[in-house]
Amino acid sequence: MIDLNQTGGTAFPIKEPLNTDCLGMTLRDYFAAKAMQAYLSDPTCSFADDGLEAASSVAYRVADAMLKARSR
Repeated sequence: MIDLNQTGGTAFPIKEPLNTDCLGMTLRDYFAAKAMQAYLSDPTCSFADDGLEAASSVAYRVADAMLKARSR
């Protein structure tokens, strides 16, 4: 079961899923992907492994902040 407080639920919900085991990406993942896309579009970003790990961490922190702001 998806914890809506942690993930925001599904990013693209459908009214009646055909398979409830496959709900797709969470809203948290969607927000993180958008944050990562913005980060990687910066020509000064580092594509080294440690830079990408840091960017991934920041992307999920941004996503968590977006979910928190959304719940206010």
